[in-house]
Amino acid sequence: MTAHIQTPGKNTSGVLAPLKTTLGDVYRGFFDITHSGVALMGTTLAVALIVLGMRADLRTSAEQHLLGWLLERQEAVTLAEPDPEVYASEPSAIDRVTAAEPKALPKAQANVAFWLSRKYRVAPEPLSVLVAEAFEIGQKARLDPTLILAVMAIESRFNPFAQSPVGAQGLMQVLTRVHTDKYEDFGGQLAAFDPVSNLRVGVRVLQECIKRAGSVEGGLRLYVGAVSTDGSWYIDKVMAEHQRIQSVALGKPMSNYVPPARAVPVVAPARPAALPEAPREELEAEVTAPTITPPEEALAKS
Repeated sequence: MTAHIQTPGKNTSGVLAPLKTTLGDVYRGFFDITHSGVALMGTTLAVALIVLGMRADLRTSAEQHLLGWLLERQEAVTLAEPDPEVYASEPSAIDRVTAAEPKALPKAQANVAFWLSRKYRVAPEPLSVLVAEAFEIGQKARLDPTLILAVMAIESRFNPFAQSPVGAQGLMQVLTRVHTDKYEDFGGQLAAFDPVSNLRVGVRVLQECIKRAGSVEGGLRLYVGAVSTDGSWYIDKVMAEHQRIQSVALGKPMSNYVPPARAVPVVAPARPAALPEAPREELEAEVTAPTITPPEEALAKS
């Protein structure tokens, strides 16, 4: 009976020993791999931090990507189950969008669109439409398209909803109340906030100003409505930006804009105030007053 009980115990011990050894090996291997992986991740993170610390452009790009990922996660959580009645889909909305692929433009126009996008922090897709429209209407109106884009840049920084304190509106900051008739063909005054419509009306106004003044500088002075000054501050800003955009379009290095020498107005010196004239009676008294003979001469005559 005793021998019958001990035999199974020996067999069980023989089976468990290899199993325990195998489990121990697996545990040690898992520990070693995990330890090595953590060390590798730490090394990689340290190298990444050093590189980001040395490269400001990479750090900025990484921050933007991280911020974008966080915003996407937040929107995904917030709008996980949108109400179909509130967020109704509208497939035709794309027809109202004023945007295009910049890579589809000619090389010069694409260069301008990307450059303006970086400088003014505006998406290149809507800028592509404006750049293409400026080149097309500039050719028809015989105006340099880069001048048109420079006016937009200085006037509104490509904000189609901009409005000045005096009521100038849209991309080209056209005084809508003054040029109401020019918006009739576009459906009314609210078209001032449509980018393409405002651009076309603004180019028409600019063309009329240049024609009336006889020069680009004179036209810009009329366009900005300079009354109390000669408008040189505005002219220099537009022409400098025009030169930069033109260099980008032509693929040439940029040069600093040098304002032309302008004649300094000569101010005539102020005339001194006239002395008050004596009354007529005093003047006549001076003329008719008797001559008094000195005492010495009177004695000599006597």
